[in-house]
Amino acid sequence: MYFAALLARTEDGWEASDTELDDVETLSDLADLAREASPEEDTVLVLIEQEDAWFGVVRVDGEDDPRIYVSDAAAAQRSAYGELLLTDELLGREPGSDDGPDLDSLDLDGTEDGESESDEDDEDGTAADAVPHSPVGDSQILDDLGISEKELRSLDAEDALGTIAEALGASEVLETVR
Repeated sequence: MYFAALLARTEDGWEASDTELDDVETLSDLADLAREASPEEDTVLVLIEQEDAWFGVVRVDGEDDPRIYVSDAAAAQRSAYGELLLTDELLGREPGSDDGPDLDSLDLDGTEDGESESDEDDEDGTAADAVPHSPVGDSQILDDLGISEKELRSLDAEDALGTIAEALGASEVLETVR
């Protein structure tokens, strides 16, 4: 189960709104959605979680490029919403490259040409080193808002968004949209 919300910083504190991501196809679409939530070009956080698996934070400050943090890249990659956040740049790949298996060279049994089924694959059949089972992105994304890099990296996916909202003083507004 997924949950996504926008937290927009205003003069009066944080305002939260539930957001539907079904029509969002790219990171650019997500950034535009966040910018619409704050006509004053204040900070907007997009908080996304897949229950007990991963969470992501996208920060949009006015017209600046969005900043992204994902708690577990491999878990997020298996999610449509997670794939929005996992850009080539975030994963340290050349734009347009695909470090995963070449789908055109797969045999019907699911192995790549010239490879045996015993080659190192993780449980979903992708190359084990294609996407790390670790956080990726800007781990200092919330430093100026009171959540240090160390604190962010230590958050458990199960209660991360609540902990972030509490640190921002926005737990009540987030709960109203949850």
